[in-house]
Amino acid sequence: MNAFGCQGMWAELRRVLVRRPLPQDAAHWRAYGWRAAPDVGVAQREHEALCLLLEEAGAEVLVSEHDPGNPDAIYVYDPVLVGDRGAALLRPGKEGRRGEPAALTALLERAGVPVTFRMGGPAAAEGGDTVWLDHDTLLAGHGYRTNAAGIEALREAFPEVEVIAFDLPHWQGAGEVMHLMTFLSPLDRDLALVYPRLAPVRLLELLAERGIRTVEVPDDELATMGPNVLALGPRRALALAGNEETRRRMERAGVDVVTYVGDEISRKGDGGPTCLTRPLLRV
Repeated sequence: MNAFGCQGMWAELRRVLVRRPLPQDAAHWRAYGWRAAPDVGVAQREHEALCLLLEEAGAEVLVSEHDPGNPDAIYVYDPVLVGDRGAALLRPGKEGRRGEPAALTALLERAGVPVTFRMGGPAAAEGGDTVWLDHDTLLAGHGYRTNAAGIEALREAFPEVEVIAFDLPHWQGAGEVMHLMTFLSPLDRDLALVYPRLAPVRLLELLAERGIRTVEVPDDELATMGPNVLALGPRRALALAGNEETRRRMERAGVDVVTYVGDEISRKGDGGPTCLTRPLLRV
């Protein structure tokens, strides 16, 4: 089995990187904009249960403890993007996360994932603003965490890929994260979970042009990360528990949904299952 390769977001998940919540993280929750202090013991139990669900789905789970003292480091989707040739180290727009990409380098290389690109300033880009629409198409959100220079750097990192950029809404401003994946999660090659009221018109048009049907998230489940869903395979999804109407709508569209409890690791830090995972290999 290959060690890496992930230019898509719905094929069977076979290898995934996660970062365990650490006791050193909790003291810095205010500095990183968390809603409340995490209970470390409960957070670790929630994370262990999440890892078990990933393993039961057929994935090898690589657990890191990089960048202690940074509670956002558990959201390992943001500092790195993996393609066919290896890993591109990004440069997070959130200043407190700038050390995460370098901290992951040794772990990625030990895991057999070569680092093929390192993003430098003034470019900034976070993984949450990137979505593989298909093997040759990468969507990028231009917002407060990913700038125009970062999007150009993504084109440099993946020269064989079409990178399509979309402006993100101001929403609550620079202090509260708004990623592309805040309102978009692929579920299969022809199905995506979307909160359309925030989605750019050009994005909705593109999905329709590519024959991708949408499952709409209701208004009252946006704030609880209803649109943030990790595909474990085609029409197989891992979702945060509590978004019952979104779950029912996915199931009506033929999606098998598994849920996890994330009161500490998700709700307090505003990071759903995609944020908590960095897929390394899909087949």
